[in-house]
Amino acid sequence: MCGIFGISGHEDAANLTYLGLYALQHRGQESAGIVSWDGERLHAERGMGQVADIFKAHKLAELPGASAIGHTRYSTAGSSVRSNAQPLVAMTSMGPLALVHNGNLVNARELREELESSGSIFQTTSDTEVILHMMARNPRRDVVESLMEALCRVRGSYSLLLLADSCVVAVRDPNGFRPLVMGEYQGKPCFASESCAFDLLDVKLDRELELGEVVAVRGGEVQSYRLSAMPQPSRCAFEQVYFARPDSKVFGETVSTSRLAMGARLARETPVPADIVVPVPDSGLFAALGYARESGLPLEFGLIRNHYVGRTFIEPKQTIRHFGVKVKLNPVRDLIEGRRVVLIDDSIVRGTTSPKIVKMVRDAGAAEVHLRVACPPTRWPCHYGIDMPTREELIAANHTVDEIRDFIGADSLEYLSLEGMLETLGGEPDSYCTACWTGQYRIPTNGQAKVQTDLFPIRTEGE
Repeated sequence: MCGIFGISGHEDAANLTYLGLYALQHRGQESAGIVSWDGERLHAERGMGQVADIFKAHKLAELPGASAIGHTRYSTAGSSVRSNAQPLVAMTSMGPLALVHNGNLVNARELREELESSGSIFQTTSDTEVILHMMARNPRRDVVESLMEALCRVRGSYSLLLLADSCVVAVRDPNGFRPLVMGEYQGKPCFASESCAFDLLDVKLDRELELGEVVAVRGGEVQSYRLSAMPQPSRCAFEQVYFARPDSKVFGETVSTSRLAMGARLARETPVPADIVVPVPDSGLFAALGYARESGLPLEFGLIRNHYVGRTFIEPKQTIRHFGVKVKLNPVRDLIEGRRVVLIDDSIVRGTTSPKIVKMVRDAGAAEVHLRVACPPTRWPCHYGIDMPTREELIAANHTVDEIRDFIGADSLEYLSLEGMLETLGGEPDSYCTACWTGQYRIPTNGQAKVQTDLFPIRTEGE
């Protein structure tokens, strides 16, 4: 649940990275940072809060250089404090290194204990720092080889950008849990979590990094290596359901198209006599549009969002989540009063916001409220980078659908089936991780399996 952006070889690297992070702000609102390289040293700026609050003009002016990487963070490993803000920076025998990470390492604790027992001193509680320590302990003449050797030992999800004095390196884990795309801006390679960052900058989208791919940019040349010869596709379906921006292309599919298809399938699976369809903004909008088109019911914007309030799902404190719901949405009584409403939401995770939204709609005079959810019940925690840390927090893990319906106060509640959701996403159904719905984890959290690493080129761009 983080956004990363990087560019190599452009004189305006820091400013471009700032704009890229601005487009990725939805992926994390706790902290942000940029590190640039001017040919002699790294320059870093990090802070708590949103991108525009941290990077004023005078701060960007202090980030010279033709290469930069940046990060906007929502914490799933490590507390929300400034010391955990990324990029993380380390001085090593290979030179200075800066690293950004989107994902979650499931064996970070055991690696950290091993490193600490042999003398390593950690500066953060972030799982990302173990990668830098392992690189520093195993230096190579080629920093890319050192990084790949370190990744040989980690398990979990990661899309990474590494900035060194000789190169910018992008990595996607062998399972491909998190998205990472590469493109070209005025002839210079750049990378981002989602294609919406490229749209803002008029970057030409090249392609998505392959599973287990390592792309190194040095001296204007782009080379590609591979971490694993036999990757198991495990793309995070929750990116399409909720997390990614609808104007992005993720895992080869446009997010808005997938959500339209989810809504249409939901209408076929869970019809109900009603008068209007109302989306829960903003992430429920395209599913609601798909539901309305398929059902023939009119779509009405019966809930208006205050866009100066952050996304309640990714706020770090429960108290803020409760507060955020109260100021985030406001019903339009003239559209709702006296009508049977089909309320469309993308997901129900903790179940803290749905009762308040249903009550808002009832208080606005709705005759009936039927809640429809564009994904299956979320019953299992995510260990790969989405904020679902314990089963105790997940309402569907501890209650039946009927119990949830009664708790939230709806006249009816239905979810999209797992089969239906997977059929809307494109590609092979088995290529998606569905652990948060099924409990079937692709990578064990307590096993000893390691990523098999081979250091050899699979592609040089332009060949």
